[in-house]
Amino acid sequence: MTEHRIAMLGTGLIGDFYTATLHRGRNRDTVDLVYSRSEERGAAFRERWGVPRSTTSLEAACSDPDIDTVVIGLPNDMHEEAVRLAAENGKHVLCTKPLGRTGAEAKKLLDIVEEHGVFAGYLEDLAYTPKTLGAVKSVRDGALGDILWVRSRETHPGPHSAWFWDEKKAGGGAIVDLGCHCIEICRSFIGKGNRPVEVFCWKDTLVHPITAEDHAVALIRFESGAVGQFEVSWAFRGGLDLRDEVAGTEGTIWLNHFQRTGFEMFTTGKGEGYVAEKAETTSGWLFPVGDEVGELGYVDMFTDMFDSIDNGTEPRETFYDGYVVNCVMDACFASSGSGKWEPVQLDDWRGGSTPRISRVAETHNGHPVIKSETLPDGRTKLLFRRQDTGEVVEEVVGTA
Repeated sequence: MTEHRIAMLGTGLIGDFYTATLHRGRNRDTVDLVYSRSEERGAAFRERWGVPRSTTSLEAACSDPDIDTVVIGLPNDMHEEAVRLAAENGKHVLCTKPLGRTGAEAKKLLDIVEEHGVFAGYLEDLAYTPKTLGAVKSVRDGALGDILWVRSRETHPGPHSAWFWDEKKAGGGAIVDLGCHCIEICRSFIGKGNRPVEVFCWKDTLVHPITAEDHAVALIRFESGAVGQFEVSWAFRGGLDLRDEVAGTEGTIWLNHFQRTGFEMFTTGKGEGYVAEKAETTSGWLFPVGDEVGELGYVDMFTDMFDSIDNGTEPRETFYDGYVVNCVMDACFASSGSGKWEPVQLDDWRGGSTPRISRVAETHNGHPVIKSETLPDGRTKLLFRRQDTGEVVEEVVGTA
C-alpha cells in the first residue's frame, strides 16, 4: 500500500493533534516536512514530533518534490493561499475546518481543487468520532426511522491561539470555530442530500472583550422538515463539552463525547500532567479521556482520507461539505443581524431533493391513530382522529 509523505502546514494545537495521529495511525504515513511562519516554532515542532525538516516558506512546503500530501492546519485567512499552492503543485490537499471564512471563500477553494483535479478532503474530525460513526450507522440502518431533530452542542473556555479571537482573520467567533462542527454533525444524521433551507440564529458577545460572538444558538430547517439545532460557547466552565442528541420517529440517540465518559478521577492536584483538551484544572473531579485523538475522531478521519486517496474514492468529508457548512454559517450571521429566518444561499447544490417527512398512520375502524399506549392493567388505550368530524377521541380496547 502507498506510503504518503506529508507536509504539515502549521505548528499550533491542531498541528500537534494531526501529527500525533498520523505518526501512530496507519503506521506508514509520516510528516516529513513542517511549515511555520516562525523558524523557532518550526524547530520546536521538529524536535517534538521527530519531523526531519522544516521551512518558513509556504510555497516551498507545497512544492516540495518528496511530498505528496499537504495538510493545512493554518489560520482561516491563510487557507486560500495554501490550497491554491498545494493544488497548483498537484498535491493531495487536506484542509482543517472551517474550509473558508465565508461561503464565497469556500467556493473558491472548492473550485481550485476541482479545476486542478487533485484529491481534497475536509478535516471535520467531530464527524468521525467513534460514537458518531456508530450512531450514524444506526440511523442509516433505520433504527431511528425518519430523523426529526438533531441537537449538537460544543462549548469550552475558548480557543488557544490569538488568531481565533481576531474576527477578520477567523471570519467570526464561536459560530465559525464550533458551529461548523455542529452543522456537519447535524447534516451527517439528517442526510447530506437533505438541503438546508433556512436558519434562525441568535448570537452575542457576553463575556470577552472582542468584536466576534462568544455565544450562539441556531435552528436550521432542512427540506424534509427536519430541524438541526446547535449551541456554542467560548465561556463554558468545566472543560470541553461535546454532546449530540438525535430524535427520530422510531427512536432516540444521546451522545456525550468528552465528559462523563466512564473515566472519572478525583485528585488533590499534587500530581502533574495533561488531563484533556480544554481542561481547566488538575484537581478535584476530573474527566480524563483514555484515547484523546481517537475519541475526537482524528484516527478514523485520517484513515478515511488516505484510504480514499489510495482507492480513488471520495472521503466521507469533502471540500463540497465544507462549502455547504460555510453557506449555513453565512445564513446564521445574516439571521442574527436581521432577527428573522434567513435562507441558506447555496449557488451550487448537488444533493437533489428530499421529500417531506410523511408517515402512514395506523388506523382503528378506518380512523387514523394518533397514539397507542399500554395501560397498567394490560389493556390498550388508543387516541385517534375521526375521519368524519376531525374530533380527537380516546378508546380503551382489550380486557383487563
